[in-house]
Amino acid sequence: MLGLSRRVRVFAYRTSVDMRKSFNTLSALVLEMGHEVVAGDAFLFVGKNRHRAKVLWFDGTGLCLLAKRLEKGRFAAVWETAELTNTELMLFLEGSEAVGQVTLSPPPFSIEEDGRVQIRR
Repeated sequence: MLGLSRRVRVFAYRTSVDMRKSFNTLSALVLEMGHEVVAGDAFLFVGKNRHRAKVLWFDGTGLCLLAKRLEKGRFAAVWETAELTNTELMLFLEGSEAVGQVTLSPPPFSIEEDGRVQIRR
């Protein structure tokens, strides 16, 4: 759907956001979070009543802004979740209530030279 690679990190803004905000004001919130807008990461913003959400990301050529409004139900409350995986972002945008409540992705890992699996925390 979005075409985000697995290397793209997704960060959720920890408080509700006025959904009238656009590129520039959302970019300022990204800077407030301590991130660079043009780093290639995606940033998730959710409205107060959780009916609307926006995703801001830099695709290498410019800023992209995806906005979604649910007709029924509400988006999951991701206020406690600082970072999501791409899979969790897709589930969030589909309206899954498990996002932020249950760990949906395994922890990142690497394979050492001797063949052992090292889980990164």
